[in-house]
Amino acid sequence: MKNVAIVVAGGSGSRMGQDIPKQFINVFDKPVLIYTLESFQRHPDIDAIEVVCIDGWSPMVEAYAKQFNIDKLKWIVPGGGSVQESIKNGVDNLESELGSDDIVIIHDGIRPLIDADVLTDVIDVCKRYGNAVTSLPYNEQIFVISEDDASTTSEYVPRERLRRVSTPQAYLYGKLLNSYREAFAKEIGIYGSSYTNTMMVDLGETLHFAKGSDKNIKLTTKGDLELFKAYITADEDTWLK
Repeated sequence: MKNVAIVVAGGSGSRMGQDIPKQFINVFDKPVLIYTLESFQRHPDIDAIEVVCIDGWSPMVEAYAKQFNIDKLKWIVPGGGSVQESIKNGVDNLESELGSDDIVIIHDGIRPLIDADVLTDVIDVCKRYGNAVTSLPYNEQIFVISEDDASTTSEYVPRERLRRVSTPQAYLYGKLLNSYREAFAKEIGIYGSSYTNTMMVDLGETLHFAKGSDKNIKLTTKGDLELFKAYITADEDTWLK
């Protein structure tokens, strides 16, 4: 059984307000995307990496991979017009490389802080159940806005019923490939903010939660970038249990 990571780096990052895509912004002389790829490179259970890249930036990914010794990177695939199109491009590209029972781990290229134990758990849960989604409890109160007045509320959602889900997510390759083909043929779960996990639920699948981490932030704004810098320069307190 192979474990292959699809790292999605196809976005333009307009909300970051920079001249280059946010996955290529340098932080302490290293692109954000390389921090992400290094997490997969270091993990002993990852056999290969595929990057789905924004158009025109594939040579840059290849050059950075050589510079930072990311030798598990085997494929660089052009992105699509949406996140779901990009992921589908990556999934389709692996058809001749993977078997139905191999595991594909999908991850956002702009989530560079992947704990090794989170990645291990995602793979282990997928081996047991056929899929796994990184998740965390929701610790804030969630209220629903009133239909007649958006500035008021009289309804809340018990937070015990909520989970925050992000990437990495893992799926058996055969199921993943067939699901993307079905979703695009039927136009189910492929528009707007849809992602692999929401598409799977829209197609009737039951998903299984795996371990998550609060450090697994998505770099969307300048503030997120500053938080990322703080994380990677912080000294961890050894006395904390």
